[in-house]
Amino acid sequence: MAPPKKDNIPLTLRVSQELLKKIDALRRTEEDIPTRPEMIRRILEQHFEH
Repeated sequence: MAPPKKDNIPLTLRVSQELLKKIDALRRTEEDIPTRPEMIRRILEQHFEH
């Protein structure tokens, strides 16, 4: 895994166990099975593309 980009800002986020289960289920549908932070980035980027 590449080191984080220098212009990225760390973010701490608390979510319910139910939401975490949904994120993990979605991760498993991806071919590369991304990390949780990567999956959340993908979800956010997809949201803002619309």
